[in-house]
Amino acid sequence: MTSYYGPPKPEPDMIALIHHAVTAGVTLLDTGESESEYVLCGIFLCKYLNIQFSSSAVLAMAAAPMVVPRMKLGSQGLEVSAQGLGCMGMTAYYGPPKPEPDMIALIHHAVATGVTLLDTADSYGPHTNEILLGKALKAGLREKVDLASKFGVAFVDGEPDFRGDPAYVRAACEGSLKRLGVDCIDLYYQHRIDTRVPIEVTIGELKKLVEEGKIKYVGLSEASASTIRRAHAVHPITAVELEWSLWTRDAEEDIIPTCRELGIGIVAYSPLGRGFFSGGAKLIESLPDGDIRKNWPRFQPENFDKNIQIFERVNEMAKRKGCTPSQLALAWVHHQGNDVCPIPGTTKIENFNQNVRALSVKLTPEEMSELESYAAADIVQGDRDPQSAYTWKNSETPPLSSWKGE
Repeated sequence: MTSYYGPPKPEPDMIALIHHAVTAGVTLLDTGESESEYVLCGIFLCKYLNIQFSSSAVLAMAAAPMVVPRMKLGSQGLEVSAQGLGCMGMTAYYGPPKPEPDMIALIHHAVATGVTLLDTADSYGPHTNEILLGKALKAGLREKVDLASKFGVAFVDGEPDFRGDPAYVRAACEGSLKRLGVDCIDLYYQHRIDTRVPIEVTIGELKKLVEEGKIKYVGLSEASASTIRRAHAVHPITAVELEWSLWTRDAEEDIIPTCRELGIGIVAYSPLGRGFFSGGAKLIESLPDGDIRKNWPRFQPENFDKNIQIFERVNEMAKRKGCTPSQLALAWVHHQGNDVCPIPGTTKIENFNQNVRALSVKLTPEEMSELESYAAADIVQGDRDPQSAYTWKNSETPPLSSWKGE
């Protein structure tokens, strides 16, 4: 249509041909790496399948990355892509919501690349992130993805209130199902632990939702080792989501060994240090108004000026390896084990492609040690979160015997 067999054919005729093929039942459209062919298919999707991509999104798709392999997440039967997509920044916390058509294009591109694990939460927006994914999945993608959402962060007068009581758990799940437009959520996490409710009570309600077919697998996010053990005794925990990156390693002492002992998969959020290993010194300048990272201790001037030395050393090693700093930092997470699935977030297709290529970066044990020496605990300046209440350090719950609720 566009190359090798003579001059490019008239675009309207070629789009009409593609449209005719699709209406006749053809679903596999084969193109090549040439930008012209990829853009032609992108134009067709925009005009005739009502998928509205920006021109920049279509052009970025031309740089198609490797296909993402699959992995077993935990020991309960869930299989996902070896790298997922964190969707939070598309609508929340990292500045204003991004253009919906571009975010849907990014999600579709991720799925076409082999990414199946899409990560969202009812608190992102709140609610707008789940609504976005619901719209993206309407294009016949539901059966191709493993949908992960979270509950447990309610808002009272604009302030977060962690909830894990049974009535709230059920209502939150029903709300997420409706916003996502699905009958069942593949992986449903307790986003933050309610320290007023015994974890056994919360997991007990999640177990009922599994039995009712509303969720398939249960997960925890930012939970301590003891809380994970108590939860797992009530119903098998499939995955624990935690912040894990080259400069955030506090889960390695107890939480990760506990997960491995119990056969629980590990989902690493913010594997690029909340953008630190991709943005470097330019990150602070690029943060828009409303970006919560402006309040993060590690990004304050007195800490960031020292932390940037970590990035510079990683960047030097990346040059030697022939990759980018973000790919090197992400590869470090991948090399932690085949039970670890990082979920880097992005709002740009070109950054997504770059992240996927981190899967091909190989590190020797010596290189792993060298990287870790750059970001040792005594070198990193500032806490990872402005409030420890938002982390696993504040996730112990009362004993079950103390529960007087329903």
